[in-house]
Amino acid sequence: MAEKILTTEYSEEMKTSYINYSMSVITARAIPDIRDGLKPVQRRVLYGMNELGVHANKPTLKSARIVGDVMGKYHPHGDTSIYETLVVMAQDFKRMVPLAIGQGNFGSIEGDSPAAQRYTEAKLSKFSDDVMLQDLDKTVDFMPNYDEKLKEPTILPCRFPNFLLNGSEGIAVGMATSSPSHNLSEICDLVIEFVKNPGITLKSMLKILKGPDFPTGGIIANMSELPEIYKTGVGKLKLRGKIVFEPAKKTKDKDKLVVTEIPYTMIGDGIGKFMADVGALVEQKKITDITDIYNHSSKDGMRIVMELKKDLDKKKIENIKNILYKKTRLEDTYGVNMIAIVDGRPETMTLKSIMENFVKFQRELIAKKYKNLLDKENERKEIEEGLIKATDLIDAIIATLRASKTREDAKAHLTTGKCKNVKIKDKKLAKIASKFSFTSLQADAILDMRLYKLIGLEITDLNNEYKETLAKIKLYKSILKEKSKVDNLIIDDMKRIKKEYGVERKTSFEDAEEIVLEEPKAEVMDVVYCQDKFGYCKVMDPSLYEKNKETVDTNNQYVFKATTNDKAIIFGSKGFMHQIKLDKVPMLKTNDKGKPIDNLSKFKSDEESIVGVETTKSIENAYLFFVTKEGLIKLVDTSEYVTANAKVVATKINGSDELVKALICYADKDLVIRTNDGLFLRLKPEDIPLLGRATKGVKGIKLGKGDNVIDAYVLEDDTVVNIDGKNKNLNMLKRGTRATKGSKLS
Repeated sequence: MAEKILTTEYSEEMKTSYINYSMSVITARAIPDIRDGLKPVQRRVLYGMNELGVHANKPTLKSARIVGDVMGKYHPHGDTSIYETLVVMAQDFKRMVPLAIGQGNFGSIEGDSPAAQRYTEAKLSKFSDDVMLQDLDKTVDFMPNYDEKLKEPTILPCRFPNFLLNGSEGIAVGMATSSPSHNLSEICDLVIEFVKNPGITLKSMLKILKGPDFPTGGIIANMSELPEIYKTGVGKLKLRGKIVFEPAKKTKDKDKLVVTEIPYTMIGDGIGKFMADVGALVEQKKITDITDIYNHSSKDGMRIVMELKKDLDKKKIENIKNILYKKTRLEDTYGVNMIAIVDGRPETMTLKSIMENFVKFQRELIAKKYKNLLDKENERKEIEEGLIKATDLIDAIIATLRASKTREDAKAHLTTGKCKNVKIKDKKLAKIASKFSFTSLQADAILDMRLYKLIGLEITDLNNEYKETLAKIKLYKSILKEKSKVDNLIIDDMKRIKKEYGVERKTSFEDAEEIVLEEPKAEVMDVVYCQDKFGYCKVMDPSLYEKNKETVDTNNQYVFKATTNDKAIIFGSKGFMHQIKLDKVPMLKTNDKGKPIDNLSKFKSDEESIVGVETTKSIENAYLFFVTKEGLIKLVDTSEYVTANAKVVATKINGSDELVKALICYADKDLVIRTNDGLFLRLKPEDIPLLGRATKGVKGIKLGKGDNVIDAYVLEDDTVVNIDGKNKNLNMLKRGTRATKGSKLS
């Protein structure tokens, strides 16, 4: 076959391919279907376990066997995702109703990883057997698997809104879904009410379904925002853990604050992080009344204990709670974005649309189920009518069978009354047999019938079964015809599921006010701020600095005394001023490296260099002198730099120009500018204009071609510079005029 080359626009091909890939990830990987609330991998795991026969009433099976079977038959995307799916479906701290039962180490709420799949075992939960997989063969369509050798269900016949029950999280291409879990009993009541009254308002719905219900309990602290979240399908839940105060019971005991429930978002590493954060708050003296913290959680529940100092009043205890909520993940945000696949397309679901789609799906399932049952009962009716008729014609039938040479001959005579190979000797029986007109199904049933069926009692039973079949046909037809009966089936199903699996709500609600902290004032201490040429900073105890003064001064570019309530001010070559609170700078020893200023401020060392470092107190009642690479200079009153912002404009910089130096300037001290060509210009402060912070400077020195400013100095009695290996005192310079060329030091 000749090769066929298609010419296409590259951008169009990329666009089409990416859209196809995106839709594949959205519909076939990451986003659940609204009908059964499952992603494809979850559906395949449940179906695979069903096919393996690992039901709730059977022994567990090795997880590796389950994973291998699912991967080989239905989900060829690697065993890791399949096993992780199985694990999550079995974790009761992540799912309101687990869909699988795990045996062995399936991980813990504290973030411990599950054991390898070769060690653990699993089986379907009773809920999955009963609610997710029942009537699988009667209600849903099947499609070819990935290699078209087997069939798998397009959807599971879930008889419950699993999308609401267990929630879902998934990241696709260009979108993500995040749906919280809800209480099973409340969902049942809501479905019942919605079936009875499809026009129910959101307000009435939320009287039944109070809101999300998480497996970890906790508190939803923004209850008033729930109606808008359920109306739009998007929003944010403010989650809080539950803290209980336990007074000391014995003399040697201590009062305790105990975390008994955590936010859902704190599952896993969040618990260890919370305990570390509490320890850090104690070390930083943000909390001074917690003496110890330990985790006494067990299978009986969450219990993170914080021991308190004695005789704390209610106000102090409440303030500790507020700090824990404000400064740790004990209060967290859960983003709601209820996206699901509806008719093959992703849609953002509201509470009402979830109910509408669920009830619609249930009606479809019921219609398919009872259509299949009706077809089977009609077939059964046909057979039973044939058998009843056969009991009255049994002699002629036996004569036909004795005269037939093959089954095919007998069947032909039973269905048509004629067959050239069947010669009945008894003319009376032959006449009766010639009038046979059984259907093909009836003929097969007669041929398969055993002789004991001719006993009187068996014939009576056959007539009774026929009556039952007629009653079932009548019932099934009425269900398929009458909407009210379908609705009653849904309602009865919800009542049964609620009775069997209903549980009390775990998560409570409140409208909490914004927390206002009363933090203890940090103790003000004298420190020495040290910063090396690489931008690493630290503070030191003054006594330690005095002992190692020479070493510290040698290893650091900037060293000055300050207090912990002061700020370090860093000027960058791009013209910005950055501030660092000194109480945030780590207190270290002489040879400790320190912390990069990039981590403590908005300064970025890969974008600008440091041209000056001061403290907020050192620049009080003074002026700041700025000089740029192109020779622009100005003075600015330091009061313009009193700000709480971490980053502000120190001076305006144009084009390719850069700030070279930022110095504290006083009225009685001259300033000296130095250029790359070795020229120096000495100026009196009064010759330099006082300008605003956000303005550019004026011409300070006239530069020759290719020359630029490289440094500047505040003139002291002992200010010297090194020129060609010789130290020169800058006081030898004569005062010049602004915007003129400088002179060389001889």
